[in-house]
Amino acid sequence: MSAVNRRHLLANSLGLWPLAARCASEPDETARKAIRELANGFLKRHGIPGLSVAFGRAGAIDFAAGYGFAESDRKVLVIPQHRFRIASVTKPFTATAVMKAEETGLLRRSDRVFGPDGILGNAYGKKLPDDVRSITVDHLLTHTGGGWSNQMGDPMFQHAEMNHHDLIAWTLANRPLDSPPGTRFAYSNFGYCVLGRVLEKVSGNSYPEYLRQQILDPIGIRSMTLAGNTLAERHSEEVTYHTDKPGEAYGMKVNRMDSHGGWIATASDLVRFASQLPTLLSNESIRTMTTPGLNQNYARGWAVNPVPNWWHTGSLPGTTTILVHTAKDLCWAGLLNGRTKTSGAELDRLMWQMARAVKAWW
Repeated sequence: MSAVNRRHLLANSLGLWPLAARCASEPDETARKAIRELANGFLKRHGIPGLSVAFGRAGAIDFAAGYGFAESDRKVLVIPQHRFRIASVTKPFTATAVMKAEETGLLRRSDRVFGPDGILGNAYGKKLPDDVRSITVDHLLTHTGGGWSNQMGDPMFQHAEMNHHDLIAWTLANRPLDSPPGTRFAYSNFGYCVLGRVLEKVSGNSYPEYLRQQILDPIGIRSMTLAGNTLAERHSEEVTYHTDKPGEAYGMKVNRMDSHGGWIATASDLVRFASQLPTLLSNESIRTMTTPGLNQNYARGWAVNPVPNWWHTGSLPGTTTILVHTAKDLCWAGLLNGRTKTSGAELDRLMWQMARAVKAWW
């Protein structure tokens, strides 16, 4: 083992990976020990190699740490600088970008998406059904577009040979809506894929470039980028993803998931984002984005409750993620390079237990 990895092993075992700026509310050694024991117990129970966590407020990271291993061969330890696929935790970023586009006059949430009077016009078909032509930006934001649910043959995991344009055109031509737009909630990755194309159309930039210019750069996030699909396309400081079926994490078109689940990030990146929403959007836009609609537990890119807490989870083969913004403005993120049947719900529980171990945060 190299000297660098020996130092990493010591720091990892002690939970000593807070980022450079130390805060008054950083957990003391007793709390760090409790967090470390929670993390190691979780990884052992689930057989997942590694975990990265971060906690903070108002853009400041109070604590960030890695536990376990960044790679399945268990030779490289997780540190806070490691990047993970964030899966559907992408959706709050896309929703924030849409709200930003509305604030700056690029679109209205009431705008239609498809058809001659829609933002995307006839780019995906000239003879679309009336119900498809009635879909608005807000329908897609709230998962009430009327179809293309992730529960019933999710289009985003089909036809890997197709690019965005071809997949959207194929889906509109071959997958009729299940219900009239605006009448039923059905979680739709495809709907958020279309929102990425909407942002491209109204801004004149690619979706990732628009997100960087309007959301990431203004709040100092530099390490987020779109994921690669294969192991050969793995980015620097990106973990590898552990699956029971070898190679399963590298058999998807992850970069085609861009606006619904295609990014990699550190846990600290996610906390900086969630804790600085007032820097990005007006209070009215934030209120709109976090007010539920047909589904009382989902708003626009965020799951919500009456407390109010806002959050989103993510899940892909080899990936489990969560981002939380609490009513007390404490935010946290947890990223795993593995997935089990219960890892999502238990990661949520784990992060709450970690947060409550630090009395100064409450």
